[in-house]
Amino acid sequence: MYQMQLAQILDVGAVKTIGSCTSKKRLFHDLGELSEACYDLNATRVIDALLERENLGPTGVGQGIALPHARLTNVTDVKGIFLRLEKPLDFDAIDRQPVDLVFALLAPQNAGVDHLKALALVSRTLRDASICAKLRANGDPGTLHTILTEVHSSQAA
Repeated sequence: MYQMQLAQILDVGAVKTIGSCTSKKRLFHDLGELSEACYDLNATRVIDALLERENLGPTGVGQGIALPHARLTNVTDVKGIFLRLEKPLDFDAIDRQPVDLVFALLAPQNAGVDHLKALALVSRTLRDASICAKLRANGDPGTLHTILTEVHSSQAA
């Protein structure tokens, strides 16, 4: 059975720590700029798609975690972007807690099950309190990428 891994969707360059982010809209701008720099996607399209999805309902899933996601016509396979916020941001999360760990997913318009598999994988990974504690304790993007991508491969064995 095919097992999706975070390493397949999260480029090491798509991981970043941000000192201060003033709003959800600003956060989406950061995600858009990173997706352009890392995956050569149009930042404006990414921002618009994330905002559009967010307007359907907040993607703050609780415990300081947000999983914004969107489908885009010019994306060929699922891409991930991870941001660690040094100053938690009010995100209208379901538990009303501010968010400091953000894992965005960008999927092809017709991704179907891959989009859902990626969302489930990210969600499962970030539900692990020890992983979240490690992510919150580290600011180095390379270390954050390693924490996120190593974890699942060891669980899949």
